[in-house]
Amino acid sequence: MQCNIYKSLKKPDTYVFIDSDAKLEEVLPPTLKPILGILELAMVLDIYPEKKLARAPATEVLANIKKQGFHLQLPPERLQP
Repeated sequence: MQCNIYKSLKKPDTYVFIDSDAKLEEVLPPTLKPILGILELAMVLDIYPEKKLARAPATEVLANIKKQGFHLQLPPERLQP
């Protein structure tokens, strides 16, 4: 699946993955829009089950896109000393 990956300009290290054939405003729930703020296209990427991604298994990303129309990637949790 070819995916558009958008980065949040409001929330650092937060990304939204959608099918390239979809429109962001149609798949992203209205409740997320104020939280994420402006989303800027960061890259277009072909994702397939065996693809290695930085923070989530490709199968999880693809399943979320098929189920809810998008995959939300949040920043990694930072451990407090």
